[in-house]
Amino acid sequence: HWPQPSSSSAPSPGTQVGGWVGWPSSQASLAVLSKVELRVSCRHLLDRDTLNKSDPCVLLLMQSQGQWVEVDRSEVIKSNLNPVFAKIFTVDYYFEEVQKLRFEVYDSHGQAGVGTHDDDFLGGMECTVGQIVAQKRVTKPLFLKYGKFAGKSTITVISEEISGNNGYVELAFRAKKLDDKDLFSKSDPFLEIYRIDDDSSEQLVYRTEVVKNNLSPIWEPFKVSLNSLCSCEEKRKLRCVVWDYDSRGKHDFIGEFFTTFEEMQKAMGENKVQWECMNPKYKIKKRNYKNSGIVVLLDLKIHRVYSFLDYIMGGCQIHFTVAIDFTASNGDPRNSCSLHYINPYQPNEYLKALVAVGEICQDYDSDKKFSALGFGARIPPKYEVSHDFAINFNPDNDECEGIQGVVESYQSCLPKIQLYGPTNVAPIITKVARVAADEERTKEASQYFILLILTDGVVTDMADTREAIVRASYLPMSIIIVGVGNADFTDMQILDGDDGILRSPRGEPVLRDIVQFVPFRDFKNASPTALAKCVLAEVPKQVVEYYSYKAFPPRCPQPHTPDSSLGSPQ
Repeated sequence: HWPQPSSSSAPSPGTQVGGWVGWPSSQASLAVLSKVELRVSCRHLLDRDTLNKSDPCVLLLMQSQGQWVEVDRSEVIKSNLNPVFAKIFTVDYYFEEVQKLRFEVYDSHGQAGVGTHDDDFLGGMECTVGQIVAQKRVTKPLFLKYGKFAGKSTITVISEEISGNNGYVELAFRAKKLDDKDLFSKSDPFLEIYRIDDDSSEQLVYRTEVVKNNLSPIWEPFKVSLNSLCSCEEKRKLRCVVWDYDSRGKHDFIGEFFTTFEEMQKAMGENKVQWECMNPKYKIKKRNYKNSGIVVLLDLKIHRVYSFLDYIMGGCQIHFTVAIDFTASNGDPRNSCSLHYINPYQPNEYLKALVAVGEICQDYDSDKKFSALGFGARIPPKYEVSHDFAINFNPDNDECEGIQGVVESYQSCLPKIQLYGPTNVAPIITKVARVAADEERTKEASQYFILLILTDGVVTDMADTREAIVRASYLPMSIIIVGVGNADFTDMQILDGDDGILRSPRGEPVLRDIVQFVPFRDFKNASPTALAKCVLAEVPKQVVEYYSYKAFPPRCPQPHTPDSSLGSPQ
C-alpha cells in the first residue's frame, strides 16, 4: 500500500532545490562518499482532471529502517502528461549499501497539497541507487496500488555523479533586450539548456529560475556535471531556449540558439561570449528581423576530477568472484556443528557473508554472472585435491547465474566433494589475476575484479599469498577476505595493509592496498548490511587509485540500450 505523503507545498516552477538525501553522518566515515544527481521525466501519465490535464509532481522516498520516508519532491508542472522535471534530486551514494528508492507521481491541486487523496496518485516505481548509477538511465512502468499498471505510464530516472565542487562546470548567463511577450508588463524570462544526444533526442540539462518583469535578466550561476552537459564530448551540440514564463504552463517562446561546450570555452578565452537569441518564425515572416535578444555567458569554470562513479557511469563493470574454503577444519557438512551445515531455516556463515557482499556487487555487473570457486577439497572424478575448482564443476565456465546461482551451486557441490586441505589461497588469487591482467592490456577502464575469499582459518601458503597479492596490486583487482568461524585470525591481519605496507617474501611492497580482512564473528549479531558496508567501503577508493595510477580516464558513457526488464526508454 502506498503511504500518503505530507501535504507541504511543492517548490515553485523554475527553481532548483537542493536536498541532501542519505544516511546518518556517523556512517560517513565508513564510506567514500559521493553524491548523485537524479533527473526525472515521465511519459503517458494518467489524466486525473476533468477540465484540464494532470499537474504532476514527483516525490522521492528512501527506505530507512524498513520504513519509507519522503526526502524530497519536485516542482509541480502544470497541465502536462509528459513532464520533464527541472528539479534535481541529490542523494548520498554508498557503493557498499543497498539503498532502496521509491518515486511516486501525484496530480497536484495547488494549495491543497500533493497526494492528499487516493485519486491524486498517478503511479509509483521502486529501484536501488546502485541500479540507477550502474545503468545510468532506468525506465520503468508506473504502478498503482496493489500492483496494477498505471496504463502506459512510465518514469525515467537519469543519474549524474557529483563530488563537492569537483566534476562540475559552473556557468553564469544573462540576457539583453529580449522580446516583450506581455501586454501589460515585461516578459518573465527563464533559460533552458538541452543536450542533443546521438539519436537526435534532447535531454534537459538545466532550467534556470524565472526573473520577473525583466527584458535584460541576470540568472543565478549554476553547476552541472560534464557528463550531464555534454556526455564527455565537448563538440556535442547544445540547444539553449529562452521562454516567457506563464503560470498556466503555456510558456511563450522567445528564442533559441545552438552552441557547444567547446565553443563556450573558446569564446570565454576570446571574450566573445554571446549569442543571438533567434525565433525561426520571426526570421521567416519579418523582413527586418535581427534577433529576439542577446544571451551572454558571464562566467565558466571547469573542474576535471575523476571519481568512482565516473568510471561506473562510463561503463566500467565490477566482476565478482567468490572463493569458498572447503578444508576439513570446517567439519563434516552433514554435522550440525559444521560451518558448512545447510540448515533449512537459517543460512550458515558462508552463505550470510556471500549474500551480504554479493547483493551489493550484482548491481554493477551487467550480465549478473559470478565466478564461483572452491579450494582445499578433493573433487570428483579422481578426488584429487584442488585449490581452484569451479563449484559448478564446469572447468570451461565457472560462472553462475546471479547470487542465487552461486548459492545453489554451493549447496549442490557439498555432497559431491571431500573436505580436505591445506588452506592455500594463492592459486585462486593468481587465477583471478590472470583474467585481470588480460583486462589491463585493453588499456581501458572497462572491468574491475573483486575476489571474495571466505575461509575458516589462517592460510597455510602465506609466502605465496603475499607474493600473489603484490602482483595483483598492479592489476584492476581488489581482494576481500572474510574469516568464518572462531579461529585465531591474528596472522591474517598481515594481509590487510591498514596497519603497514604488505611486502612479498622478497621485500617488494604492494603498489596499493587491495586487501580488506574482516572476521565474520564481529558481525554475527549485526545486520548483513553492516558486514557489506565494512568489507566494501574501501573498494571505490581502490578502483580510483588503480585507474589514476594507470592514467586511464573513464570511458565515455555508452549509448543506452533498452533493457527488456525495465521497459523501453522514451
